[in-house]
This record gives sequence, structure tokens and C-alpha cells, in this order.
Amino acid sequence: MTRNFQLPAGEDSVLRCSHFPARDKAKSLIVIAHGYKGFKDWGMFPYAAAALSQEHEVITFNFSHAGIGEDLQNFTELEKFARNTYSREIKDMEILLSYLSQHHKFGSLPVFLLGHSRGGGDSLLYALDHPGEITGVISWNGITDLDLFTDEQKHEMKRSGRTHVLNGRTGQQMPLDAVIIEDLEQHAERYNLLERMTAASFPAVLIQGSQDSERLRRGSEQLTELRPDIRWVQIPGGNHTFGTVHPFEGATPQLEEAISASLEFINQILAG
Repeated sequence: MTRNFQLPAGEDSVLRCSHFPARDKAKSLIVIAHGYKGFKDWGMFPYAAAALSQEHEVITFNFSHAGIGEDLQNFTELEKFARNTYSREIKDMEILLSYLSQHHKFGSLPVFLLGHSRGGGDSLLYALDHPGEITGVISWNGITDLDLFTDEQKHEMKRSGRTHVLNGRTGQQMPLDAVIIEDLEQHAERYNLLERMTAASFPAVLIQGSQDSERLRRGSEQLTELRPDIRWVQIPGGNHTFGTVHPFEGATPQLEEAISASLEFINQILAG
């Protein structure tokens, strides 16, 4: 039975979370991070979380500035989305993981981060910033370059303080404020995932559709060249969401393969 809970995240911000309890004895805790213009209840995430929870405690959550508020299906907090920096997202994860580490049910379990798209980048960044805390990172069609913005968007942010990005599904023009670019520039070294991953030792796996974007696939190729120990699982015919849509219309063979590959990675790490 899924349990929803909320954590205060500073100012007027809230982390909205869902707990999918392990149906058997829990081997680990899996925390799932959604991506850019995503949310915990988007399409495949509840299904994937339930599938992963057979032998694992699973937590999904909405980043506090993802644009999703009390209405869990629609972007009603666009002014927060406009200020959603990576610093903010990592702070959200620190709040959530600190809470979970102190919770008697989760505190003793190995922790795996599973991130989709931008959430994959967040998961790598969190593990880099918190050495020894994370047992492994699973990146689903994840980014390795945190700069997701076009030159035009960056120029407009600097010139007028705000630009917009289209949400293709909803048709909304979603605002992006200059604070996002300022955060990227201020933390350029910290956000250089490829450079930092060369010195990191935590286990990771990249699970990616063969039809994912060329840019993201190129990033995966670069990371696995730098860290040959990181396995790159390529799923034939999988696109950026493994063939799933929102509202969810059911699992696809590509999604099932991504779930299986994730469980295989976790079991290998836990087996030592």
C-alpha cells in the first residue's frame, strides 16, 4: 500500500513523496528522482516504483521547485519552476535522504539513487557530493552535462532576466529565470560531472534506449570511456521514456527491460 508524505523544504517549499513498501524483506532503499519537466506521478514512475518494491523500499518524490504543487498532475507552480537550480535540487535530496537515514525503517539499508534524464544527472551529482553515502547510482536516459539550455535561452536570461521553455505535452511556456544560469556558472567545477566522475569510485550503471536523443547518448559514451567500469545497458527501440507516455497506458517491453537491468545491477552490488 503506497503511503504519501510531505517534508518541509524551506521557505514555502514542500517535498511531496510516495513510499512503496517492500513486499518481502527489504534489501535496500531506492530513491527515484524524476527529470526536467517531470514529476513523481508522471507515466511510468508509479509502475516502475511498484515493480522495484518487491524486495526494496522505494521512495519517489517531486523536487520542491519542479512546478508541481498540491495538484499532483499539473504544473501550477511555474514561479518556483523558474528558480529551480541544481543547488536547489541537491538541497531537496539532502533533506529527503537525511530524513530517510534517521527513519528506523530505512536507516540501516544500502541506498541506491535511480534518476531519469535530469534526475540521472542529479543522482550522479549527489553521490559525488556525498562520498560514502550512496551505494550505487542507476541512470535512466540520464544527462552527463547539466547545461540543458540553448544559447538563445541563456542570452535572454542574462539580457532580460527570464526566458521560457515549451512543455510539449501541456503546451505551457514554462519560465526560466537568470538565477539558473548564475547557479551553473558559479558552480561550474562542481557541476562538471564527467571530470569529477574520473576520480569517483561509487558503482553506477547507465540504462538507455537506443532511440534516446543523440546528445544524451553521446554523453553516456563519453562517461563510459572515462569510467570503463560503468556498464552502459542499451535497450533496443527504447526512446527517452522507454516507449511510455502520460497518462500511463501500460508498461512496454523496453520499460520492463530497464527495470530488470536496474534490479540486476542492485543485486550484483549487494552480492559484492
